[in-house]
Amino acid sequence: MLISTRGRYALRILVDMAEHQTDAYITLKEVARRQNVSEKYLEAIVKDLVKNNILIGVRGKGGGYRLCRSPEQINVGEILYCIEGSLAPVACLEDGSAPCPRASWCRTLEFWRGLDDLIRRYTHSYTVADLIWRGQDGNDYVI
Repeated sequence: MLISTRGRYALRILVDMAEHQTDAYITLKEVARRQNVSEKYLEAIVKDLVKNNILIGVRGKGGGYRLCRSPEQINVGEILYCIEGSLAPVACLEDGSAPCPRASWCRTLEFWRGLDDLIRRYTHSYTVADLIWRGQDGNDYVI
């Protein structure tokens, strides 16, 4: 399992927005500047975050994006599954996969199920709020 750049940037976007949230919407231009990432690249990621009710977007003057919920209510697992689709360590454990014909006698299935469970529990145990570094300006971290 390898988290893509899109997954890592999605976390960076949300942490940045949580650190800089106000009543106003935050433009992608601001986030792109702070994170030193292409605004065009962030647009594709934000589209998925809006579609999955993690961000809300408003067009036009005064528009931009903001979190749909508080940072304490958005967990990392939710974000990664939204962007990556699956974090399953093997194909037979991906959501919606066809039953594996080897499952009844597979010597490694128990191991893969345990690893999948650990990944799910671990990613869902962190929230965006947990990733915020208090006392930092948010411009000096790398994910």
